[in-house]
This record gives sequence, C-alpha cells and structure tokens, in this order.
Amino acid sequence: MDARALAKSLHPLETKVLLRYGPGDELGNARLAAELGYKEGQSNQAFSWLGAKGLVEEAGRTTRVVYELTPLGRELAEKGTGEERLLRRVAENGPAALPELAAALGLEQKDIGSAFGQLSKEGILAMGEGKKATLASGKASPRMEAVRALLERAAKTVDGILGDESLSAPEREAMAGIARKRGAGDSAFRAAERETIVYRLSANAPEAAAALRELGVTGDEIGALTAAMLESGSWKDGTFRPYNVGVQPARLMPGRLNPYGEFLASVKDKLVSLGFEEFDGSLVETEFWNSDALFMPQFHSARDIHDVYRLAEPTSAKFIEEPYLSQVASAHENGGATGSRGWSYAFDREFTKRLILRSQGTVLSARALTRAAVPSKYFGIARCFRYDKVDATHLSDFYQTEGIVVGEDVNLRTLLGFLEMFAREVAGAKEVKYVPGYFPFTEPSVEVHIKHPVLGWFELGGAGIFRPEVTEPLGVKVPVLAWGMGIDRMALMALGLNDLRELFSDDVEAVRLRRASFSV
Repeated sequence: MDARALAKSLHPLETKVLLRYGPGDELGNARLAAELGYKEGQSNQAFSWLGAKGLVEEAGRTTRVVYELTPLGRELAEKGTGEERLLRRVAENGPAALPELAAALGLEQKDIGSAFGQLSKEGILAMGEGKKATLASGKASPRMEAVRALLERAAKTVDGILGDESLSAPEREAMAGIARKRGAGDSAFRAAERETIVYRLSANAPEAAAALRELGVTGDEIGALTAAMLESGSWKDGTFRPYNVGVQPARLMPGRLNPYGEFLASVKDKLVSLGFEEFDGSLVETEFWNSDALFMPQFHSARDIHDVYRLAEPTSAKFIEEPYLSQVASAHENGGATGSRGWSYAFDREFTKRLILRSQGTVLSARALTRAAVPSKYFGIARCFRYDKVDATHLSDFYQTEGIVVGEDVNLRTLLGFLEMFAREVAGAKEVKYVPGYFPFTEPSVEVHIKHPVLGWFELGGAGIFRPEVTEPLGVKVPVLAWGMGIDRMALMALGLNDLRELFSDDVEAVRLRRASFSV
C-alpha cells in the first residue's frame, strides 16, 4: 500500500499521533493522555492500529507494582479503620467489653477482636478489669498514621491507585498489612503488577505523516453527524472523514440463550401448560429418599459404590423425617400396612442416612408424595449423577425429567398417553415403542424407546404405576403414575444431534449454529 492510500485508511486517533510526534519520541499512554487528551483505551487502540500497519514499534517495557483502593478501602477512608474507630470509642466513652464495642460500632466480633489485638500489641489499648478494653498509651501508632495517610492519598486520586515507587519505607511497610494480590474484597488495597510499554514511530511513519499533510488531513475531521451539529449548523464548517462503503462490516454476535437451556425451558413451558406443577430438590440426598422410600431394597445392586457417588464429608444425615422413616422401614421388613410381605430383611436405619449425589430424578417424586393433593400433577427436571461409561448416549452427569400424576381414576392407559406425548411432542420422535420393564417401585412397569435417525433405537426412560409399598408409607392411598426420562436424549432428537456430549460443547461457534437452527 502506498503512502497516500495508507494515509486515507488511518483513524483520527492514529492521524494525530503521526502528525504530532517524530521517530525519536518515546510514546506511552501517559504522554498521549497529557498531550492529546486520549483516554487509556484510545491510546491502546492507536498503538495497536499503528503497530498493525508497521508505523510504530515497541521500544521497551517496564513493570511496576501498584496498589488500587478497593470499595472497602474507600469506606475505611471515609469512616475510619476498625482500629481508629475502636480507639476513638474507648477514648470518648471509656472502657467497655469487646461485644459491647462491636455492637456500638456495627462491626463483627472477628473484626473488633482483630483490631483490639493489634492495638494491644502496639501498647495503645489494654484489657482492664471485667475484661473491658481500656486506654494504655491512647495514642495512634506510626503504623496507624501511615495507613491513614495512604487511604487519604489514594482516595484523592482519580483512579484510586498508588505506585509502589511513590511510597516511603514506613508507608510500604504499612501497605504490606492492608493490601492483597488476590481475594482483595476484605482488604483496603488490591496489589497488582502493571506493565508499561513505550513505543517509537517506525521508519515508515514520516512518509505517512507527509502524505497526511499533503491530503490536508488533521485528525479533527467529523466522523459522525450528531443531532447537536444539525441543530447548531456547525457541520457546515467541518470536514467529514471519507468512508469506504465497500468494506465488510464487523460481524455482530448478539447474546443468545444456550440451545440446550432453551430446550429445557420449552419442556417446562409445555408441562406447565398441561397443568403440571414443578418441583425441585437438593443434589445431595440420603439413601432413604433416593432409594429406600422408593421400595428399593438396601441390598439392591444399584447401591453398589460403583453406581452412586458417596459424600466424603459429611457421610450421613443427622436424621430422617418421621413418621416416614418408620413406615418405610416397616414396608421393607414385612410390608407394614400395605398388604405386602415386604423384602423380609432387617432395615438398616443408619445406612439409610448415608449421603449421596442424587442418582435418579424419582427422588423428587418420593418427596412430592408427602405433600401431594388428590388429584394433582407434578414434574421436575433433575440433574442426576451415576457412575457410567461416557459415550454418545450415556453421561455420568445427566438430566432427567421426572413426574407423577395422582388421582382416583388414573391407569396404565393414562400413563401411555403421557409417554406418547413426551416422545412425539417433546422429543420429536417419529417412531415410538413400549417394552415391558422392571423397577422395584412400580408395577406394572414399561420402558419407552424411540428411534434416532443415526443412533437407532434407544431407551428414552422408564415409567409405571407406583406400588402401594411406595405410596402408602408416604401418606397416599390412590394410584400414582410415575415416569423418569432422559431429557438429554430428548434433546438429541429435538436439536438434531448424534452425541450427548455435544449438548455441553465448549465450541462457541457450534453452539451459535445450533441455536440458529433450533426453534421452540
């Protein structure tokens, strides 16, 4: 590109730099701010653009330590530090116990204790009779005076920043006690290292500057026509920047909802429109609600450590709600009042308290039964955790949509109708089939299978009618339909994907394209 063409492509921020300075000048953000009135962002843009065109080059870098006043620091500068306020309170009102001082000053116990400890160490306060803080020397220490000076100096600056090089030795020592590099939310200053870069114009810059002068470009050309200019008529006396309308515009990337998140929201909307009430629960559950309340025997293979994730600390809950614990235990041991023979084993009331990560969404249904009205319909979208080999249709961290329908007249036909609706309307499946299934907590039980165009047939989820051993110990005497389906797998169909792992992809471009093709 020749000099004239290059000059025409320059932004006013670049133009002013080229016209103002020569090749020997050392340039930085501070100099451009003082002499051209540039803000830091404008200086960085000018150097970046000029560097890309080969018109400036880096001359050197220096690193300096700076201390930035935090929001807490500004508050301390205005109201006083905890030590200053404590000393002032004792000096003006006499000895007092630390809890009384904390309440009077609006400080937490740990803060008042820390402040007293430091003042006591420096001989300013002491613990007197009745464990009351009392004056010793009663005079602020040099350290306190240095801290006060630092807070006031920083508060008077525009950006609240003090350079390490500007501090005296006592101030530097005081700063070490009130500044942190990370997690500075509870400290007065945030310590950081800042790099200052010095630039020089390159050998090509004078030619570009000459072309600018030849073209009569000053950098003060009007780049945007404003309402104020139109109103005052000042635009008539100005010179406008030329624009190349053939230049490709910048790509706009507006914020969008994640396609999988939007799919989950659409499922919720459909279920709510059908009259379902949403329920939710904790990711951490007890063995009781996760399995025992569902009439799953404590010796069931799913209790193996390789199938559920146990908590290391704490390992167990403190208690299980009554009367549900006793009624569920009785159902396991001998059937209780359900008419069943149960599982015929001694129910372990300590094992049932063990804490695990929720392994199935049905735990939400079990908890909902304790408060369910008749009739009623509930659903939830539950994040579950289960040890599994990760592949195209299995994840160890997955979502299930879970629901129950409670009513006098509900039956298997009602359940199959709901499952058909899920498979076709939510998952978008074209082919659906039911397979007899087995679950410890439902009878009869079915599995729903749908056909994916690439992956073929796979199980969408299980469903059935809760056994009396589940419902009656939890206070429900009428039939309850229940289902738990892999909503991740529904999303595969709805979003046109072939692998569950794509739902959680960190490829932003792929997520954008997927969002553009998805319609609720």
